[in-house]
This record gives sequence, C-alpha cells and structure tokens, in this order.
Amino acid sequence: MKLSRKSHCKINLLLNVVGQSDDGFHELEMLMLPVPIFDRLDFELANSGIGLTCNQPGIPTDSGNLAWRAAESFASKAGITDGVRIHLEKTIQAEGGLGGGSGNAAATLLALNELHGQALGQATLHELAAELGSDVPFFLQSQTAVARGRGEMIEPVAPLAALDGKSLLLVRPGFGVPTPWAYQALAKFPEAKSRPPGQADELARRLANGTLTEAADAFYNSLEAPVFNKFPLLKLMREHALANGAEAALMCGSGSTIFAICPDAATAESLNRATESAFGQQSLVQTASLPGDFPKVKSTTASP
Repeated sequence: MKLSRKSHCKINLLLNVVGQSDDGFHELEMLMLPVPIFDRLDFELANSGIGLTCNQPGIPTDSGNLAWRAAESFASKAGITDGVRIHLEKTIQAEGGLGGGSGNAAATLLALNELHGQALGQATLHELAAELGSDVPFFLQSQTAVARGRGEMIEPVAPLAALDGKSLLLVRPGFGVPTPWAYQALAKFPEAKSRPPGQADELARRLANGTLTEAADAFYNSLEAPVFNKFPLLKLMREHALANGAEAALMCGSGSTIFAICPDAATAESLNRATESAFGQQSLVQTASLPGDFPKVKSTTASP
C-alpha cells in the first residue's frame, strides 16, 4: 500500500518562555500559525525495517531524522512488524525555526495510522507526538493554536481575521541556529523570561478582533535575546523588514529564519528585493498568502 501526505511548516507569532521545570525542560506558551509551505512524504509499506530517502543530501536518513523516529515509535506502540519505505521531498529548510522536521514526524504518524487502519487512537498519537518533540503535537492538526507546557497542550483559537489577505515573507540567512543551543543560552538572559503567562491568549484575541498594526507590538519571542546577541545580523534583518513595509516581523522559533507579514504580495516582493540589496542573496526566501489552505486532518487537541 502507498500513501502521500503533505507536511506544512509554522511560525510562532509569540514564543514566551514562562519557566523551567525540575527536569530542565522549559515551560512555554506559544501562538503558532500554520504556514502553507509544504514538504511531501511518500509512504509504501514493506516487509520489514524502516527505509528513508530524501531529495536533499544534507538531511539525515536514519534515526537522526524525526520522521524515521516517528515510524519507529508508531511500529513499537502499535505492535506492528511490517516495515515502511519513506521518501521525503524537502522544501522547508532545516534549522530555520519553521518546524519542518516536527511536521514530517506528525505526517508520518498520521500516514502510518491510516495505512494500518487507524491502529492507534488520537490520544495515543498525541502521546507519541509529544515524546518525539515539543512542536510535533501542533502538526497533528492544521489550525492556529496556543501551545502550552513543553508544546504538547494544544488549544485551537478563533481565526485571526487581522491576517486575512496578508502576505508572508520568510528569509533565512546561510546559517542555522541549533534549537538546544538557543534554549541553553537563554539562561544568560533572565529578562527574556520575565513576561507573565497569558501573552499568547491576549495576542490571539487582538488578532481575531483588531488590526495587525494594532497588535504588532505584542509579537514576542524570548529566544531573540540570546540568538540576536550571538547573531546580530538577524536583529538587523528584522529591523530592516519593519522599516521597509512589513507590518510585523519576528524571528521564527529558535531561528535563523526571520518572518515578515506584509499588507499584500507587492509589498512582500518589494521587501524581498530590498532585503537582497541590503544583505545579499539568502539561503531561503519564500512567500505565502495567509491564511492558506491545508489538507484536512482529524484534530487532536487533547493533552497526553
């Protein structure tokens, strides 16, 4: 049996680190927006084992890949001895803060569950997703949502009307930022963890009921403090976007991608040209119209 599935990416309109648990994991609240830029995964059941290939040579094709680990976790939990062959067509760049690997993992869980006749319930899939990574549970569905805890508690929110018809520009320089480093470096910037909880809900409310320009001052990312300190180019790129037509701009997740939300496609294209003129050609430049269309998947919003 064969199956193909699209895997989208995301941006964090807000990423607020609100604490750290005894086991070292950071407690988060995030407002996460699905972005209609997609990888594609092709699945085919096999007699045994997990095989993974990818169109990009730098992407791991073993247990270093979240999709591979998702396939392993699914088989173990479902008690399945059959194997699977996966081909990954990457469009979403790695180490950009866009959640591409997490989206691939979620797509793998959903695809294998379909291929095996819904062998696992939604709560179990959510549990596996949370074990794989903080962003993976978000990608089991395709709605804008507030994520809490380590990212495993997902609560979809009302449509963000302020973003309707806007154009999104993603710009990633020629380097990535490892997520573990960004969180470790945050320890030197306690002021970046001083905002109280509730920021994500407030931003969602403002974007649902007001305008983007009125809400733009509430966009926030705790990880900008350590990342901008080490990579000041990223701060310059965000400031440049805001000075050249973007209504809002922020670093995506742990970086290194900067996103800019523009009033229309023409402004996004003009900003793209201005960015290239100011900073040179970047390793990733992509645009998308908001809110975007996504393949329908069954919602999994319960906490594990």
